Amino acid sequence: MLTISQLAAYAGVTVRAVRHYHQIGLLPEPERDRSGYRTYGAAAVVRLIRIHTLADAGVPLARVQELLDAGPEEFAEGVQEIDKDLRAEIRRLQGTRRRLARLAAGEHLALPQSVVDYLGRLRGLGVGERYIELERDAWIMVAAQVPHLIDSVIAKKHEQLDDPDMVKLYGFLRGALDWPADDPRVVEVADIVERLMIRAVEAGEVGADGFDDQFVHLLDSTMVESAPGAERVLAILEERGWRGWTRIERVPADRLNTEVPPP
Repeated sequence: MLTISQLAAYAGVTVRAVRHYHQIGLLPEPERDRSGYRTYGAAAVVRLIRIHTLADAGVPLARVQELLDAGPEEFAEGVQEIDKDLRAEIRRLQGTRRRLARLAAGEHLALPQSVVDYLGRLRGLGVGERYIELERDAWIMVAAQVPHLIDSVIAKKHEQLDDPDMVKLYGFLRGALDWPADDPRVVEVADIVERLMIRAVEAGEVGADGFDDQFVHLLDSTMVESAPGAERVLAILEERGWRGWTRIERVPADRLNTEVPPP
């Protein structure tokens, strides 16, 4: 008869593992002998080796008992099912690794690839990092609000970057966050934004955006709080009959279908 240490050595496991298998019911715990020791026979060695083999192969301990008691067909089916679960877990872990790799780039946190690519294009236009961070944070909020629309919205933003006025606007935004409200360039920014608004309305690109009023106000206030000149731009636009930054409202009819000033 074998002591627990000898049993563990024969099966290639630790004494602690044997005790754990006792606790979870995988390996029956023998009664103590007259000397107060628990001793094990050959059957315990065989069962422990089978337990260890299954566990070492990746079978969850919760399913080891099921396989130990199964016949040949049930054993094969059980192994196939476990293999299927493991393959699904591998795919999940591979997906996690891909997400972690993207997170290493920084901007992928809470942002889809389409937005990251768009921000990269803005950098290519020379837009400063302070404004990039501001726009990134806004896109994080937008992506959380309308995740099903974000790719189409970004596709539209790429189209807008083909507009010379939009490129010129982003050119101003390289340093606009530091402009005082009375900087004369603020009026020029308002002129550009108005031309873009007019074209958007004439193209039928305004209307329902999927945002509630509170969220629109949050996005607008974020822009206003970020730059002294931003509030002045909005004030100029409102004087001309426009309202809003994220959502265009109160379109002045007399300014539509008119000749747009060249950029």
